Amino acid sequence: MGKRFSVVDILINLRIFIALIVVFTVFSIFVPNFRTPATLVILVKHVAINALLTIGMTYVILTGGIDLSVGAVAGLTGMIAGGLIYEGVKIEAFGYILYFNVWAVMAVSVVLGAVIGYVNGFLITRFSIAPFIVTLGMMYIARGAALLRSGGSTFPNLTGSPEHHNTGFPLLGAGTFLGIPYSIWIMIVISACLIYTARKTPFGRHVYAVGGNETAARLSGVNVVRVKRRVYMISGIMSAIVGLIVSSQLVAAHPATGEAFEMDAIAASVLGGTSLAGGRGSIGGAIIGAFVIGIMNDGMVMMGVSSFWQRVIKGVVIIAAVIVDQFQSEVQRRAALTA
Repeated sequence: MGKRFSVVDILINLRIFIALIVVFTVFSIFVPNFRTPATLVILVKHVAINALLTIGMTYVILTGGIDLSVGAVAGLTGMIAGGLIYEGVKIEAFGYILYFNVWAVMAVSVVLGAVIGYVNGFLITRFSIAPFIVTLGMMYIARGAALLRSGGSTFPNLTGSPEHHNTGFPLLGAGTFLGIPYSIWIMIVISACLIYTARKTPFGRHVYAVGGNETAARLSGVNVVRVKRRVYMISGIMSAIVGLIVSSQLVAAHPATGEAFEMDAIAASVLGGTSLAGGRGSIGGAIIGAFVIGIMNDGMVMMGVSSFWQRVIKGVVIIAAVIVDQFQSEVQRRAALTA
């Protein structure tokens, strides 16, 4: 009995790698030119966007929370950046328009994402409101603010101008280093830093402790409030970075950017083995989950699968992932009882 549980447990723990191999093999067989270098680079560029959101989402879920605002925050921060580049800041009293350079624009957007994340964490911890409710409300607030920023219009042609010293924004989405797009490098660097943080630092251990047993974590001296606020700040920062990358790739900012991004992030996190109950999962597994979702998205588009069916299939995948997660918990529980 113990051996059977051990084999089953190993298979469950390896499920995300099995899923990655299966979906990649399937689309390699049925989609022409799927494995060409150019196609794979485009695929990883798309994955990078979801992977960044998934990293922030996973930190939140590990504490037992959820963040439904990530897509809306990405849209809002992209609109803020687009507005600063396209029309600057009008100072009516002096009849002057202030323009920021690209680095300042990106810094403002990232700080805004961090502030929104902190507000989410503050409301959740200060008033003991369910994360689902707080972040759902923030999703509507951020989406409405993005629409208000431009009256529902798009900020186009975000190339900047030399006289305003704000050129270079499109390089974030289109530039390359050693032949690899910047967005992929950003994903690699941030992933490495936050994987290390989760595995090797006290903060990472506190995140798992809070999700595993919040009361026990508090009694052992963990500052639960601080940990929760920080993970929502991380999620907000990841959302802002995604908003910048998407706007840069499009060379335009649209208030609808990021719609349904939160669903792909949650799906990738759960597929990667993160328990929705908190306390169990890994950033690395979640990133692999983002690759599975990304391959499915691009593969189905290249196969000509209807967008309606794409939603159905992703919904089935999310439900299946949760069922497997519950099964894993049951297997581990039984193994512990028979040990």
